[in-house]
Amino acid sequence: MIQHQHKINSDLCGQPLTKQRQMVYEQPLNEKTRSFLRLEFLFEQARAHTFRHSSWDSRAALNALFDILNVFSRSDIKTELMKELERQASFLDRLTENPQVDRSRLDEVLGEMDILIDRLYAMHNNSLDLRNNEFLSAIRQRSAIAGGCCDFDLPTYHYWLSQAEEKRILDLQAWLEPFDPIHQATTLVLRLIRDSGEASEEIAEAGFYQRSLDSSNSCQLLRVNLPDDSPFFPEISGGKHRFTIRFMEHSILERPQQSKENIPFTLTCCTL
Repeated sequence: MIQHQHKINSDLCGQPLTKQRQMVYEQPLNEKTRSFLRLEFLFEQARAHTFRHSSWDSRAALNALFDILNVFSRSDIKTELMKELERQASFLDRLTENPQVDRSRLDEVLGEMDILIDRLYAMHNNSLDLRNNEFLSAIRQRSAIAGGCCDFDLPTYHYWLSQAEEKRILDLQAWLEPFDPIHQATTLVLRLIRDSGEASEEIAEAGFYQRSLDSSNSCQLLRVNLPDDSPFFPEISGGKHRFTIRFMEHSILERPQQSKENIPFTLTCCTL
């Protein structure tokens, strides 16, 4: 616990972090974090396409919305987020007695967490259920078929896509708006998890690295940093007891092979 407390204390003290041009590869080590990362990806995809002009972007934004709905259909994301926020808030609250911590910044984070927890408690699950929207339900059903959303299959969708971009953007915002507390909570939870790790410089001998994990200090997320011009990428696997990293040589013509070189990289084990 000392290691990740030190990192959180540093961040809350406002110390600047050195930014380098690097590729970051992340690997969740439990199902909860895996779900949060998938949601983050889908919300970013939806946001990236919502405010663009073409009808293809509107299609992509709706596809991201449908994927978000699919994630919700498989687990109780709202409850998981509330539990995670409460767990993190309990830990951070214990840092208030540490004189090295920036108290105003800590209070700001705790206040943000309290607001999000209240917003999540106030949410009604039916506000996230778009099945009663016949327009969206028809598109979602046809989306499961390859090419099922062609113009001749869904003339009503074709009509909507032909509307002015301002109209489509407003509709997309309205459909995504009920998920806003989920989006903000996911962003905050993952930000605190990522900030909880202490980075270390490591060497993968002959492209291979393995480490055991402290079972008393559960690791939520692994982050591997490589220079953005590196010819390698990591394949990461692991659980709560140990993890392995294999650095592979990228190729689009044949199956990637594990490198035989000794590869330096930066590793962060995020344990909050």
